[in-house]
Amino acid sequence: MTMNQNARQLRQRPAGWPVGSFNTYAEAQAAVDHLSDREFPVEDLAIVGVDLMEVEKITGRLTWGRVLGGGALAGAFWGLFFALFWIILSVGFWTPLLTGIIMGAIFGLIFAAISYGATGGARDFSSHTQIIAGRYDVLCASQRAAEARDLIAGMQGAAPQANQPAPGVDEPRTDETR
Repeated sequence: MTMNQNARQLRQRPAGWPVGSFNTYAEAQAAVDHLSDREFPVEDLAIVGVDLMEVEKITGRLTWGRVLGGGALAGAFWGLFFALFWIILSVGFWTPLLTGIIMGAIFGLIFAAISYGATGGARDFSSHTQIIAGRYDVLCASQRAAEARDLIAGMQGAAPQANQPAPGVDEPRTDETR
């Protein structure tokens, strides 16, 4: 199988029937672990995040001081990295070390100033973004779904689903549903 075929196979919608629905990924993972502990063939399962949303958590306000300090610090680490190579290839220790750190800090400061200045104040905050799901469904191959649902049903926190195929899965596709 070529790499391209493998990538296409990984991007297919999971087939199976929902056997449990959970509020967190950890709960869905615990359900799969519960099934594994009972010798259930877990290769027939998939955890699917449903109702995906992008969440951007604001971590702080950006100021020139913060931007320049962060740029200098990042540059100093890059300078240290290159200085270590320089030290390996040369006789001295302190001169290459200090030169690398100082030059890295200066270049990091300059690049941070240029990057931040180019935004024109349009984004004066730092943040990180993540994709989260509203719920996590455990899907199982149809031939073992009833058994998996029954094993999960006794778990606390599980909300077993009706024995129906997942939307758009195991149903014939028409031109309208493609």
